[in-house]
Amino acid sequence: MKAIQVIRTGGPEVLELTELPTPTPGPGQVLLKVGAVGLNFADILNVAGEYLTRPKLPMIPGMEFAGTIEALGEGVSGLQKGQLVAALAGTGGFAEYAAVSARAVLPVPQNLSAVEAAALPVSYYTAYFSLRTQARAKPGEWVLVQAAAGALGTASIQMAKAMNLKVIALASSEAKLELCHHLGAAVTLLNTREDLVDAVREATGGQGVDVLLEVVGGPGFAASLKMLAYGGRLLVIGSASREMAQFHPVVLMKGNQSVMGVWLTPFVSDPQLMQEATTFMTPLLASGQVKPVVGERFSLEDAGKAFEFVMSRKNTGKVIIEP
Repeated sequence: MKAIQVIRTGGPEVLELTELPTPTPGPGQVLLKVGAVGLNFADILNVAGEYLTRPKLPMIPGMEFAGTIEALGEGVSGLQKGQLVAALAGTGGFAEYAAVSARAVLPVPQNLSAVEAAALPVSYYTAYFSLRTQARAKPGEWVLVQAAAGALGTASIQMAKAMNLKVIALASSEAKLELCHHLGAAVTLLNTREDLVDAVREATGGQGVDVLLEVVGGPGFAASLKMLAYGGRLLVIGSASREMAQFHPVVLMKGNQSVMGVWLTPFVSDPQLMQEATTFMTPLLASGQVKPVVGERFSLEDAGKAFEFVMSRKNTGKVIIEP
C-alpha cells in the first residue's frame, strides 16, 4: 500500500511517500480502507517533534481519518464490513489502509461523506469537551473563538450555537468573517484591529466574554486575558504562534477568572465522556444542524504541500488529504 512514513522529525520535507505492507487487524482491531484524512496543526507539530508527546519513529502520521471497514479482528462486534466510520487513532492515517483499535472507531451518520467524516473527530470533539466539559458553558454566555474560520474554529462556532451560546468570532479577513457569520457567529471581528479588546468588551455590553478559546498564544495571550468577563474561563487549546505566552497569575484573582488546558487525548480514553459527546453530536450531524466545513483537498503525494498550506494560515475549515 502507499503510505507517508516519517523516519526523522522535521517539516514537510521529512514526509516520505513509500510502499508498505497492508496491515492485518489484530484482536480488537479493524482494518480500514482510508478514504480521507483530516489534517490538523497537531499533525504538523507531531511530525516536527514539537507536540505534547514525542513521536515514536518510524511513524505514519494522521491522527483522524475516515474510511470503510475492510476486515474485523478477533473479538470485534457492533461493526460490519463495508461500514463508513471515522477514527481517532493518533497516527496511521496517511496511508491507503490502517489497522486501528475498535475503540478508536466513531460512528458516522449516513448523510456524511468520507471527506466530511474525516473533518469531524478532532475539531468537533475538542470543541465539545472545551465548551461543555472544561468551561461548563451555560446557555446565554458569550464565547470568543480565535481563528474562527479554521477547522477548530468552524466546529466551535457550530457547537456553541447548538449549546445556545453567543459567539464572537475572530479571523484575519472579511471573507473568513463572512463564513463565521454564516455559521452562526453573533459578532465577527478582524483579529488585526488595534482596538480589539475594546471591541470585544463593547460587543458584550462592557462585560467581556465568559469563555475564550485560545489557540494562538504568544504575545497576544495578555490581550486575551483582558477580554474575559468576571468569572471568565480561558481555555488553552493550542499555540499556533509557537511562541511562549507569559502572564502573572495574580491578574486572575480580581476577576475570579481561570486558565485551563484542553487536550483531546485523555478524553478519548474515557468511554463515558466519549459516549456523552457522541450522543450530543449525532442528531445534530444527522439533521444537518452541524456540518463539518471542508477546505482544500490534497492527494497523498502532495501531503507536503498540504502541510505548507496549513502553515500559511490561509485555510478555511478542515484541510483534507485523500490517499
